[in-house]
Amino acid sequence: MILVVTGGAGFIGSTLCIKLKEKYPSYRIIAFDNLKRRGSELNLIDFKIRGIEFVHGDIRNSEDLNDLDGFDVLIEASAEPSVMSGLNSDPTYVINNNLYGSINCFNACLKNKAKLIFLSTSRVYPISNIEDASFIEEETRFSFLDNQKEKGISSAGISEDFTLFGARSFYGTTKLSSELFIQEYSSFYNLDAAITRFGVIAGPRQMGKTDQGVVTLWMAKHYWKQSLKYIGYGGIGKQVRDILHVEDLVALIDIQIHNISKFTGKIFNAGGGRSTSVSLMEMTSICQEITGNKIQIGSEIENRPADLRIYITDNSKIEREIGWKPLKTPSQIFSDIYHWIGENEKQLENILK
Repeated sequence: MILVVTGGAGFIGSTLCIKLKEKYPSYRIIAFDNLKRRGSELNLIDFKIRGIEFVHGDIRNSEDLNDLDGFDVLIEASAEPSVMSGLNSDPTYVINNNLYGSINCFNACLKNKAKLIFLSTSRVYPISNIEDASFIEEETRFSFLDNQKEKGISSAGISEDFTLFGARSFYGTTKLSSELFIQEYSSFYNLDAAITRFGVIAGPRQMGKTDQGVVTLWMAKHYWKQSLKYIGYGGIGKQVRDILHVEDLVALIDIQIHNISKFTGKIFNAGGGRSTSVSLMEMTSICQEITGNKIQIGSEIENRPADLRIYITDNSKIEREIGWKPLKTPSQIFSDIYHWIGENEKQLENILK
């Protein structure tokens, strides 16, 4: 089998390439990436050692994809992942990359009669509807209540039944638009495709920043004893996300590669779920326990654009229909990141520090 992973030198893409090559050494795996993300070039060494092919290309250029000489599955993991992208600047890049670039990938799948695995996002759900949800403030976090006016939301989180009507960020809109195009390609061109709306993904190999990769950022700041800041919602660090270990994501993609018929024509949410949800305050406690370091945490009351008080993935549908569920706990996720930073400190300090 020949697999192409677009965004293959990124955090999720590189992990997919390496883990799938370890499990299926006879598979030919091609990492396709434009190396725009700082730190992505470090993965090329690991690719060479493991026999993973690297192609320098950009999904915005259909010619780059046409140069690929045949493949069975394309895993589209090349998105510009920042929710802030385009909100305070020209949105052209995020639209060109996440929408037009994805369409180039769909066309490449048709040309090669290949399956498509599309990594979408929980950010397709509208911001104001989530923010208007009923919640309670607890000692270390905010939590959704069960009694809600909107369908598709409960204490278990956001399900696939939640409304899609409303503003969601340019990032979320480009991903939702791509989902709609996939449905057209599947209906009219018989494209076999899996669409999964992932929440926060975390783990080793992630080059965390303030606008994307907050779990790695939190651990890195504790590791090097640098300051952080609770931003928004009173500046007390009670906002919550569920976090999914990247290896749990790989396990799901593995199922999709080999059982795409279970996913074609459907859309699933997949995240850590309520059991692996953490607030910023709780993340701080976990990082302190693992590193032994206590750092200065500032406070900024004003909310950032497009931020959310709470996002938790309701995994009920995918657990029921597919049998997949996340296995890694928040402590395991943070611990894995801590050990990865320690093992690669010299290479990472100029990127994460």
